[in-house]
Amino acid sequence: MLDAPRPDSLARTYTVAFEGLEARRVEVQCAVTPGLPAFSIVGLPDKAVSEARDRVRTALSTMAIALPSKRVTINLSPADLPKEGSHFDLPIALALLGALGVIPQERVEAAMSLGEMSLDGSLVGVIGALPTALAAGEDGRALLCPAACGAEAAWVGATPVFAGRTLAEIIGHLTDRAPLAPAEPGEVIAEASVKDLREVRGQERAKRALEIAAAGRHHFLMVGAPGSGKSMLAARLPGLMPPLTAAEALETSMIHSLAGLLDEGGISRTRPFRAPHHTASMAAIVGGGRNAKPGEISLAHNGVLFLDEFPEYARPVLETLRQPIETGDVVVARANAHVTYPCRFLLIAAANPCRCGHLYDADQACGRAPLCGEDYMGRISGPLMDRFDLRLEVPPVGFTDLDLPPSGDDSATVAARIATARAVQSARFEALEVTARVNADADGALLEEIATPDKEGRDMLLKAADKFRLSARGYHRILRVARTIADLEGSDGVAMPHIAEALSFRLIAARN
Repeated sequence: MLDAPRPDSLARTYTVAFEGLEARRVEVQCAVTPGLPAFSIVGLPDKAVSEARDRVRTALSTMAIALPSKRVTINLSPADLPKEGSHFDLPIALALLGALGVIPQERVEAAMSLGEMSLDGSLVGVIGALPTALAAGEDGRALLCPAACGAEAAWVGATPVFAGRTLAEIIGHLTDRAPLAPAEPGEVIAEASVKDLREVRGQERAKRALEIAAAGRHHFLMVGAPGSGKSMLAARLPGLMPPLTAAEALETSMIHSLAGLLDEGGISRTRPFRAPHHTASMAAIVGGGRNAKPGEISLAHNGVLFLDEFPEYARPVLETLRQPIETGDVVVARANAHVTYPCRFLLIAAANPCRCGHLYDADQACGRAPLCGEDYMGRISGPLMDRFDLRLEVPPVGFTDLDLPPSGDDSATVAARIATARAVQSARFEALEVTARVNADADGALLEEIATPDKEGRDMLLKAADKFRLSARGYHRILRVARTIADLEGSDGVAMPHIAEALSFRLIAARN
């Protein structure tokens, strides 16, 4: 019996494969065995991973490192896990160099790495450095990555991160000839918003609703004629929102890292503001595609999702928002992927009352009024409409009002009140030892505990619920809004005026 050829050398290193936000560990094994010269990659690689052999071979040749006239086999384990993306280049090169004895095998095995490689050996930034750093920390390994990813990965602080501009720098670090300094975490300094709330003339009631929405993360629907200021109000919301906490910044940046949106070398504390066009597909809004990438609702996690021209979105796209609004996460199920993304966002929607937009102006309305308004707003289903905590008709602003001096508080003053209200909510939920962060998260017994109104307020709410046939969801959402209004006023309890204001925003909707 002939003896099977044995590997001249076997080395291994580690990287990750992404399944949604989860970075699953992948062992990159390299064996150099006798046989006809060949370079093969096995373990369910996609096209980008398979092409790594040409990039690695050329880069090593450029560095005057010749491959032996033997068979080189790269195995990506576990073999049944799909491997996608160009970030496998660097770990494949390191495993090969370990097998060839260029780098000590124990140093290669003690590291986790990711990075795309150019033909000259320079390293190119890739997506997913943040979740990879978390995976490396959990695995007790240092992370090696391109210099473009160093500041992002180091922000986690879970493991040492060494970022090199070229493969030669990584080799110098692993052989102790030229050790790299640990990468420093980066943070994007957010510029102050130049859009001030005082620039919006009139619309004091809409400004109040916007403040309540931002303070408690309550979904808000504005209905009004074209030019009434709906988009202006929404555009000023980023200047009112408090910065992300450290935990929220990490959650949000994990998603943005997978989407390739962290291109400034650090983590932003600014809450995301996403405003997709109404022609966006379901995959773009909810997530999906070939690799089940996160959609706009996940990219807006811990921030704002602004949907202008709300009824113009495709009906199936609007209906898919119903479940994520309630649960705070979305499951993207495809034939080759099944992943879950978080999506706790503040939904701000704006709509015209009808297709022409002049339903409320008899001189300009079309001949089909008011039926045109019923048809147009009918595109928003009742269950979806029921999920808006605040609904408001935004009246048109007269041209004579445009010459009036600014009214109301500026964005900085309103933002300070919102920050104080959110701090009150955070302290309350922390004392109760629950995972809720804002009043919009409260439900069931927790909501009853924090938002039980006084006798006058409860009587008013019960009468309104009976008269307007409020659903159980609507009843609870009024309590949440009332709790936020009380927090903005610094009140410990929920009283009748808070219930009354919450009801006024809940019951005013588009006139169909």
